[in-house]
This record gives sequence, C-alpha cells and structure tokens, in this order.
Amino acid sequence: MEKQEAADKIQEVKQYLTFTISDEVFAFDVLKIKEVLEVSKITKVPKTPKFMIGVINLRGSVVSVIDLRLKFDMEVKGFTVDSSIIIVEVQYEGELMTIGVLVDAVKEVVKLEAHELEAPPKFGMNLNSDIISAIGKKGDLFIIILDIQNLFSEKELSFSKQEDISMLLDTIKQEKQAENKE
Repeated sequence: MEKQEAADKIQEVKQYLTFTISDEVFAFDVLKIKEVLEVSKITKVPKTPKFMIGVINLRGSVVSVIDLRLKFDMEVKGFTVDSSIIIVEVQYEGELMTIGVLVDAVKEVVKLEAHELEAPPKFGMNLNSDIISAIGKKGDLFIIILDIQNLFSEKELSFSKQEDISMLLDTIKQEKQAENKE
C-alpha cells in the first residue's frame, strides 16, 4: 500500500517553468518545453499577425516566434538582457510543431502539488480562460499556468507552419535578388 501512495504522490506533483511578462508570473508544463534560448536575430515575416514577430534559425530549422506581450494585448517593450525565447511543441494537423515564445524573463522550475492548483476564474480575467489550465499558488505568489495547446488558434498555428514560412522567405529572397539585378 505504501508503494501505491508514493506513486500517487509523484503523479500529484508536476513541474512548471515560470516566466514573467510585465509584472505577471506565468508558467508552462516542463514536459512541453524543448529548450530556452537567449534572444537572437529575429527575421520579420510580412503578412503575419502582429504577435508573430518573426522567425529564427534553430539548428537549420525555421521556427516562428510569438511575442506573448502582443498576444495578450500588453504594452510593447523592447528586449532586455533577461528576454528569452522558450521553445515549445504543440500539435497541429496531427504533427508536432515547434514554436518560439518570447517572454520578458525566465525565472525557475517550480514543483506544484495538486492542492496548490486551482481552476481559473470564469470571469474577471483579461485572458481567455481556455488558455489557462490552472492558477498555481506558491506562498504569496500566484502563477498563471498556460495551456500551450490552447494558447494558439488553428488559424494562428497555420501562420507558423514551417513549410509555409520557408516558402514565403524563399519568395522574399527571390524578389530581393530580382530587385538587385535591375
């Protein structure tokens, strides 16, 4: 019986990577995160939503970068030494899609037990409650735990599809080369 209790307790504890946007603390489940990067050169892509600030080269792959400040209609802020890109994976059209999420600062990995999590309020939130999986409580700190899979709509994910972005960047490159020849 003790082994079962220990197994249940392990399943009750989850780890979350916390990060800040403005003065708010958010988190993603660590199992959905591939890595955390310093902000590097971000190439802007025309005709994409405002919050999709561009793409980065991640070991030869084109990865869309989403600015959560813009996605959440928060005040725009320039990059700082603490700005980071969290690389996450989401399901789209039956495939795993890699997306970079720009945040003000990555803080730490926290462990939260089931009793430290509450369902998000149904009203009074500035964010769509479907994108929030829970509100974590760690001492006096509230942590808004985001549901990565629900964070982006199907339409938004379609803008981030790697093949489409690669084709668009190739077209832009070809147009610039043609302009330079003239």
